[in-house]
Amino acid sequence: MEFDLLISGAGPAGLCLARALADTSLTIGLVEQQPEEALREAAFDGREIALTQRSASLMRELGLWKRIQDVDGAAFSPLRDARVFNGSSPFAMLIGHTLTNRSELGWLVSNHHIRRAAYAEVKAAAEEHGRITLMTGQPITRVLAQGEGEMTEVLLADGTTHRARLLVAADSRFSPTRRAMGVGASMHDFGRTMLVCQMTHEVPHNHVAWEWFDYGQTLALLPMNDDPVTGEHRASTVLTLPHQRIEPLLTMDEAAFGEEMSRRYHGRLGRMKLTSTRHSYPLVGVMPHRLVSRRFACVGDAAVGMHPVTAHGFNFGLLSIDTLAEELRTAHASGKDIGSPDLLARYERRHMLATRPLYEVTKLIATLYTTEAAPAKLLRNAALHLGQRFTPFRKLVAASLTGSL
Repeated sequence: MEFDLLISGAGPAGLCLARALADTSLTIGLVEQQPEEALREAAFDGREIALTQRSASLMRELGLWKRIQDVDGAAFSPLRDARVFNGSSPFAMLIGHTLTNRSELGWLVSNHHIRRAAYAEVKAAAEEHGRITLMTGQPITRVLAQGEGEMTEVLLADGTTHRARLLVAADSRFSPTRRAMGVGASMHDFGRTMLVCQMTHEVPHNHVAWEWFDYGQTLALLPMNDDPVTGEHRASTVLTLPHQRIEPLLTMDEAAFGEEMSRRYHGRLGRMKLTSTRHSYPLVGVMPHRLVSRRFACVGDAAVGMHPVTAHGFNFGLLSIDTLAEELRTAHASGKDIGSPDLLARYERRHMLATRPLYEVTKLIATLYTTEAAPAKLLRNAALHLGQRFTPFRKLVAASLTGSL
């Protein structure tokens, strides 16, 4: 088959790109290795996504926000403030919503809600416009012609070939499509694994997120809405440790796990209780050497794979969708080539400028605040105290969190 746009990966990024262009006359193909049922009924994976105000607006425009709210009215939890702790000190740098003109810095929502809503929107758009083809249960196995002439040709696992004026990789930070196109990437392995799950706790969080660089471990607390039935306080908890120390926690019985997490949070949340499955993810940052090639572009995590400490991963993914979709819409409306080198160069320049600086700063912060050497510990404390006293810095961080930079 021939398409104007062929997207490799039907995760949130790939689905959102298809949805963003559904009302154009572009023909769009979506290739995904998972079966369609896994997209329609996306399973809980432990990850809570922190949305900036800009990302929330984009999700509303794409129809995802309403779909999620229609299914679960309490799915979106406001993120009012954020606190950053270091070691065992009770002192914290506060990034408050009062530093902005908003009543909250952003919103939190479970990743599986986003995945389900994005799938539903694309299916509805496909039925309405008839220009989106979803091919599931098979990945792209080989790129046969890399942008030769006006088309890129790919081979799928079932042996079929497809051609497109533009091929887009949206298949994870370790994108095999990006590699097949000969685009390399710099990877920074932090040597840590992140355990994520949902828990109830006794002490209210007041919708304040925590980032806690404790000695020997990193903790985070992502505030969720209280349980609508029991009224219990709920949060997504994140624990980062070397992988060999994470493994026993994944299989520990629930009661013992609750006690262990209560201890790791130094009792600041009171008694904690596990309410979900537990999931683990290795922490690896990825920055491609380029975001484009001949008739090819990367979006989502394939364009930049962030460390989660600054909560910008999915926000940068939506930003890449918005930027690329804008360029494609403009070109298509004026009858220009959607795979032209000039268009792709503009997209790459805009997205690199928006993401590369924060990627490097995030890598620096994550390295500094997980280093256990005595000088680093002193520097960590000094940096937090200085940041708390320097209001313009906190305003800059707040602007970053709200997506208003």
